Amino acid sequence: MTPIPEDILVSIVLPSYNSSQALSLRVPLLQSHVRDMKISHEIIIADDGSTDGGDTYTVAKTLGCVYVANASNMGKGEVLRIGMNKARGRFRIYTDADVPYGVEAIERVLWYLDRKEFHVVAGDRTLEGASYSHRVSLLRRAGSRAMSFLVGRFFAGGWFDTQCGIKGFRDYVAEDLFGVSRINRFAIDVEILYLALKRNYDIKRLPVRLEFQGETSVRPLRDGLQIMVDIARIRNNQLLGRYRPRSNAVRVVDSYAEWKSIGRPEKR
Repeated sequence: MTPIPEDILVSIVLPSYNSSQALSLRVPLLQSHVRDMKISHEIIIADDGSTDGGDTYTVAKTLGCVYVANASNMGKGEVLRIGMNKARGRFRIYTDADVPYGVEAIERVLWYLDRKEFHVVAGDRTLEGASYSHRVSLLRRAGSRAMSFLVGRFFAGGWFDTQCGIKGFRDYVAEDLFGVSRINRFAIDVEILYLALKRNYDIKRLPVRLEFQGETSVRPLRDGLQIMVDIARIRNNQLLGRYRPRSNAVRVVDSYAEWKSIGRPEKR
């Protein structure tokens, strides 16, 4: 395995649950594309307590990825927190284990974080130029649209695709948001965007195209109800002050050049 350089530009976190087949198929394509970009990087496979007899671990090590895991299945939110906590890149991106929006989407997210200096970049399947619905089952499509409408209309300030599975952050922004997040399951996507909006981070919405649809652990009815319960918890957490405000010690810089001139902003 090639040693990972200390100065890593981008960490790519792939939350996984019994996804060894998708990882073995899609991660080599991702690795090849990122190597062609000639940037320092790490790919972190964050295993949410898979019950595949160690197949996910074997794939991660065979492909030379960083591997972290929950001891048991805790949910996407919890496994993303451990993955982001392990990450060392100046920019940190997460997407699903099957890299559904293609390897080029990773490059575009990184470009907006680095060159255009956004704090957060979030995929959005509702924007012009996006392509999604024709590859998804009717039940999942209907559930996703209903959920997006409710969340966007009443909770996320008009943001109608909180659940898209690709998002990127500057390092200190990721540390801030995932450091205070509390939701363990799929509503983590809602919680992270909600916190980013509350903290007035500069967010770029990015149209994405679904290129690959592997098996999913999402169960539309059960998980949809759980998301609604978790959304109520997010609002309650906010009202009760459970999301600690960003410390004044964290300096938000406006450009990569400024970041280099002052060094890494002090942690909370």
